[in-house]
Amino acid sequence: MDCTDARFSFELLPPRSDRAAAALPTTIDLLAAARPDFIAVTYGAGGSSRALSLELVRYILEHTDVQPMAHLTCVGSSHEEANRLIREFLDAGVRRFLAVRGDPPADLAPGEDGLGDIRSSAELVQLIHRVQAERVPYGELPVPGLHARALLNHRERVQIAVAAFPNGHPSSHSVSQDIDTLLAKQAAGANLGITQLFFHAEDYLSFVQRAREAGVTFPILPGIMPVTSPARLTRMLELSGEDLPSDLAIQLEIEPDEDGQREIGIAWTARLAQRLLDGGAPGLHLYTFNQHAAVLSVLDRIGLLPAAHTTASTPAPTHQESENA
Repeated sequence: MDCTDARFSFELLPPRSDRAAAALPTTIDLLAAARPDFIAVTYGAGGSSRALSLELVRYILEHTDVQPMAHLTCVGSSHEEANRLIREFLDAGVRRFLAVRGDPPADLAPGEDGLGDIRSSAELVQLIHRVQAERVPYGELPVPGLHARALLNHRERVQIAVAAFPNGHPSSHSVSQDIDTLLAKQAAGANLGITQLFFHAEDYLSFVQRAREAGVTFPILPGIMPVTSPARLTRMLELSGEDLPSDLAIQLEIEPDEDGQREIGIAWTARLAQRLLDGGAPGLHLYTFNQHAAVLSVLDRIGLLPAAHTTASTPAPTHQESENA
């Protein structure tokens, strides 16, 4: 694939402190200036970051030309609550969603799963489409020269992404089960896949090949992240459950300088991104951890940044940026 034709997107987290919240608009502005396809905003289990997520989504809508993607989860939500939240995002102008089952709260009693009325991401996909259909039951088009509107036989639809797991969902018994789950999400109306973080191009490419052979037709974006310190790598492995990428881990561990570690992480991720695009990936989804400099550097090195937006004009990471997440 010609890299200049590839699309990319970013993912942000609701800030965990007032200081991080104050710094985040600058990060959003710099990410938006790179002209991504969308900027996704995560949503905490059980509504733990609902207000902050909606605030970030509204900032993206009101202050940038980029479309936000709002995350929605099944955990701890009734049909009524989920319906209300979906409508709230739609009313705010959101037309892109990521529907995920979600991680259960850490304080669950033994035997509980933390799920509410919605038991799977496929059900959540169906609910999003249903709420949008209720809000906009048909399309309208102004009739030139008349104070009238023609009814259309179609309505505005939303984009609904779902999670994909190249190395298997933690609760899955096999790759085949993961593919079957993805097919169920497609049948429910999902039209985009975004993978969990992974570290080897072959994991993504072989997974996509199996998905295509099974009948999955929507694009599947690889989710990647520049890991720029041993501590960050440890944290990412804890969150994703992925196996240790030994080559990256060794390079980061033996490099004593923070700037050197940052360079190792960016270069390693740029090589991974290039292999993914060369292998046919339709684009890249970059997990930012609320830090802009590293992801923009990766895109710059593989030629995806607009000509006017290079790392030369991108501020170097600061101590404050490192605390954003």
